[in-house]
Amino acid sequence: MKCIVGLGNPGKKYEETRHNIGFMIIDELASRNQWSLSQKKFNGLFTMERFNGEKIILLKPQTYMNLSGEALRPLMEFYDIDIEDVLVIYDDLDLPPGKIRLRKKGGHGGHNGIRNIIDQLGTKEFKRLRVGVGRPEDSKTVIDHVLGGFSKEEHGPVEESIDHAVKACEAWIEKPFNEVMNDFNVK
Repeated sequence: MKCIVGLGNPGKKYEETRHNIGFMIIDELASRNQWSLSQKKFNGLFTMERFNGEKIILLKPQTYMNLSGEALRPLMEFYDIDIEDVLVIYDDLDLPPGKIRLRKKGGHGGHNGIRNIIDQLGTKEFKRLRVGVGRPEDSKTVIDHVLGGFSKEEHGPVEESIDHAVKACEAWIEKPFNEVMNDFNVK
């Protein structure tokens, strides 16, 4: 069983913000496959489905970004999901809008949601799909940037990154992660 986790903040106030790109990708993946994240447990919204015969769980933690691991860890424990079978999707300031990058492991890079997952799981050894949201311009703070919406100019690249990310998730369900990295890190 594979688990795909999209990070974000719950509530209407945060729906279209940069920090919620992980939620947006989970929502698009669910929509394309006519799934609904209707189960509420483990401090999250989730669904268990099948994709071409493979059992998967989609999870949107409802703990707010900085406590994302508090939803992922109990779900993994309950369903006995191995760390090898987890993919975490989140926003990345160091990538421009429209770009995605897949990695097998790494540090938190200053991202508090990833920091909490590392703390909760006791390891940095989990797969990641980083989605570019760019750095703030002018005198805008990082917090204002990630909690703000995308500009009109960013909408096209963001839609493209969501599409690539969904396709990468679907590819990972069926193929080894190294192959998916080779296919999608070049785009």
